[in-house]
Amino acid sequence: MSNKKVATKKSATKKVAVKKSATKKVAAKKSATKKVAAKKSATKKVAEKKSATKKVATKKDNSMIKLTLIKSLSGRLKSHQACAKGLGIKKIHRSIEVYDTPENIGMMNKINYLLKIEKK
Repeated sequence: MSNKKVATKKSATKKVAVKKSATKKVAAKKSATKKVAAKKSATKKVAEKKSATKKVATKKDNSMIKLTLIKSLSGRLKSHQACAKGLGIKKIHRSIEVYDTPENIGMMNKINYLLKIEKK
């Protein structure tokens, strides 16, 4: 009879151990879902910021500026080459039109010695 009692105590402790591990797994799943939810909310915030900046850029009166590259980008500072690339200028004596936004004006001012700028 004593052997049966010992056996039931062992099985009872095994059941308790199984329940504890199950609760740990549930807690781990909950924390994983919280992390996923946090990542999703962070990406939504980034997307909202990007859409907000796009709205500001197109809210202007849509006046355009015509730019023509008159000097080569070869041998120029990397930051000046990056400004030209950001404006969309690729080849000498090619013209492009860009919106009159503060970002574009800043890049044009930085490389004004390379450009011919005309208001439209």
